Amino acid sequence: MIYDVQKIREILPHRYPLLLVDRITAITPNQTIEAYKNVTINEEVFNGHFPVQPIYPGVYIIEGMAQAGGVLAFVSMFGEESSNNGDKIVYFMSIDKAKFRNPVIPGDRLTYKLEVIKQKGGIWVLQGYAYVEEKLVAEAISEYKDKNVKYVIVSEAGASVYSASELAIHEFPDLTVEK
Repeated sequence: MIYDVQKIREILPHRYPLLLVDRITAITPNQTIEAYKNVTINEEVFNGHFPVQPIYPGVYIIEGMAQAGGVLAFVSMFGEESSNNGDKIVYFMSIDKAKFRNPVIPGDRLTYKLEVIKQKGGIWVLQGYAYVEEKLVAEAISEYKDKNVKYVIVSEAGASVYSASELAIHEFPDLTVEK
C-alpha cells in the first residue's frame, strides 16, 4: 500500500513547512510502516542550518519519524479509509533514546522505518530508524496516544477521569497524574 502526500495530509494535521513525510511506501497496521522524505536544498531550514555546509537538523529527522509513526497509529486505530476531520488526532507524547549517527544533507532521501514495540488501547510505543541509502542516520523510541485516552486524577478528595482536552483546561496543583 502506498500513500501519497495528499493521503498523508488527510491523516496528519501538519502542513508546509512542517509536513516532513512525502510518501508512505509500506504499512502493515498494528505492526510496521516505511516512509520517506526527500531533503532538498530549497527548504527554508538550510538558510540558517548551515548556509555554508547545509545539514538537515536532527530535530526534523525525529519529527519526520514521529509523523510516520503517527500515520501508523492513526491507520491502526481508525482504519485505512479514515481521514482526520479534527475528530481523530494522534498526539506525539515522548521520545526516548534518540541517537544521531550520520549527517543528512540536501539531495538525500531520508527513509523512516518504524515498528510497534507495544500497544495498549490508544497508547502506542514505536521503535524508529532513519536511513539514507540503507545507512542508519538516526534512531529513537517514540510514544503516541489517541486524543481520547483518559487520564485519572487522584487527590485526597477522590479520583476523577478526564480526557486530554478536558485535562488541558483544568489546573490541578499538587495532584498525581496516572495514565
